[in-house]
Amino acid sequence: MKHIFQKGTDITAPVLVLFHGTGGTERDLLPLAQAISPTSSVLSVRGNVLEHGMPRFFRRLAEGIFDEEDLIFRTKELYDFLDEAAAEHGFDRNNLVAIGYSNGANIAGSLLFHYPDALRGAILHHPMVPLRGIQLPDLSGIPVFIGAGQNDPICSPQETEELQKLLSEAGSTVAVHWEQAGHQLTRSEVEAAGTWFKTNLA
Repeated sequence: MKHIFQKGTDITAPVLVLFHGTGGTERDLLPLAQAISPTSSVLSVRGNVLEHGMPRFFRRLAEGIFDEEDLIFRTKELYDFLDEAAAEHGFDRNNLVAIGYSNGANIAGSLLFHYPDALRGAILHHPMVPLRGIQLPDLSGIPVFIGAGQNDPICSPQETEELQKLLSEAGSTVAVHWEQAGHQLTRSEVEAAGTWFKTNLA
């Protein structure tokens, strides 16, 4: 998978794995990594799927309707890539924290839904429930931050609350930060994620 790896100044700090939104690239969220944990190493990944020329991490059938078969395939592809990247770049595979926005948050959520050892924690900006009707792994000890908009036209507050409930029932400690905004990523949401990160993962 096309990616950028930047070695941090603190090799004990969590490695931040960045997943962009629809139409983004592996450069989009680099400023977020700098804001949230400036000493961390960063692995920023580009999605392998194109939708009308726009990179994504998995296919969808329509707005808000995921191609579930492709989602499962791409989640496994990404999980295997993280193993390969750890070997290639020499970072601790067990010390990864995902930061995802929109489509990127959904693939990060799917990693949590499918693999108990995929991530040490996650910051999900405007995620949806990636998949329904499956048994989640034990996520005890894996904290998750969800950034959400009260007026988000793509991801409703009910969707956010459902995701929080599913992750919590699997053992995760979930913090939800609400903005009086839509689907966009605001500075105050990023600052809240940074504060949460320092408390829960730094």
